[in-house]
Amino acid sequence: MLISETFYSVQGEGSLVGVPSVFVRTSGCNLRCTWCDTPYASWKPEGTEMSMQEIMAIVQREPTRFVVVTGGEPMVAKGMPELLARLRAAGKHITIETAGTIAPEGVACDLASISPKLAHSTPSEEKAGKAWAEKHERTRLQPEVLRAWCTAYDYQLKFVVATEADVAEVRAVVDSIGVPVPPEKVLLMPEGITQEALRARQTWLVDVCKRTGWRYSPRLHIDLFGNKRGT
Repeated sequence: MLISETFYSVQGEGSLVGVPSVFVRTSGCNLRCTWCDTPYASWKPEGTEMSMQEIMAIVQREPTRFVVVTGGEPMVAKGMPELLARLRAAGKHITIETAGTIAPEGVACDLASISPKLAHSTPSEEKAGKAWAEKHERTRLQPEVLRAWCTAYDYQLKFVVATEADVAEVRAVVDSIGVPVPPEKVLLMPEGITQEALRARQTWLVDVCKRTGWRYSPRLHIDLFGNKRGT
């Protein structure tokens, strides 16, 4: 399996924020978000081929039971069902961080951390090329796939929000899933990879959450470490 990086840190986003976790980041993605903060796992995938045994050895040397499988898009990684089965057999709590564009098909998972991509994620043709810009726009939202994730596992829906205009789009995406979604499972995160950018959006985003009942999610890893790999 092509692995971009592995590291031990605290979860920076979502309902398990602050929990010490081993992160396994696969390399490769079926989207090209214009603001992607891990381009080394998506736009220009890089990494090392690792065996299941090597990955599991890294996971098991740390004292936590929490493992976050992320990307890129981990669901495009060859061998992912086997890795998840091994993590489950080892008694690990498994979070899968996914854009929700590929159906889960029975993979082992304790928390599906789903991040549907809003319209502002689509790259320009100048940046990504015509083929990728069109593929991203065509692929980024798959309501039936989101529904499959939300009905199969405990889940959270994480949205990267750049402007107040995105709020109506978040509502439309949630409604399109077609099953009741408790408001506390909808998490709004400010877009940005610097503390300054996050602070510029956090106040009004908290106000949105207070109006809607949705949950505000910080990006703790940026607050603690900045936009650095391995954190």
